[in-house]
Amino acid sequence: MRYIFSEEQVVVPDDVSMKIRSRIVTVEGPRGKLTKDLSHIAVTFTLPEKKNKDGKQVLNVNIHHGSRKNVATLRTVKSIIDNLITGVTKGYKYKMRYVYAHFPINVNIEKTDDGRQNVEIRNFLGEKLVRYVKMLDGVNVEPSKGVKDQIEITGNSLENVSQSAADIQQICRVRNKDIRKFLDGLYVSERGNITED
Repeated sequence: MRYIFSEEQVVVPDDVSMKIRSRIVTVEGPRGKLTKDLSHIAVTFTLPEKKNKDGKQVLNVNIHHGSRKNVATLRTVKSIIDNLITGVTKGYKYKMRYVYAHFPINVNIEKTDDGRQNVEIRNFLGEKLVRYVKMLDGVNVEPSKGVKDQIEITGNSLENVSQSAADIQQICRVRNKDIRKFLDGLYVSERGNITED
């Protein structure tokens, strides 16, 4: 079955400006600028000059003659744009805790030449191997103040922040041992925004 017309609406806050050109969405806000290429998804964007009855600017995302799967992508596109707006207004923060039974994990944070940060993990399960994780663009890592064995990963792009956290967690996977017994690693303990309101 085909749906003749389907539409989702994204409310754009006053302090955020949005530009869409050939399905490449650029969102600019108080925290910075984010760009997302959605040219592979066959949807139509309309950003009317007039505001809605509440005085807010609204972005319309619609699709004509879409199948059920095509209509499902509308909600995905809406969520992606909502995440971009949240990123440039509030930012994203992930907290990760070190978990170890016997060998304490040592984590060092270094700056690389290209301005990104490198996370260096030593003494995982007592191994001599040093694990390195390079953070993605716009991602900042720092040890938590006042909390032992915790790091905070912050940034504007939800994709980059969550992928950096996942890279750290996955590099500390326990191999060739019973993972029910060996629970060591770095795990995400809390997800939130940088500016809480």
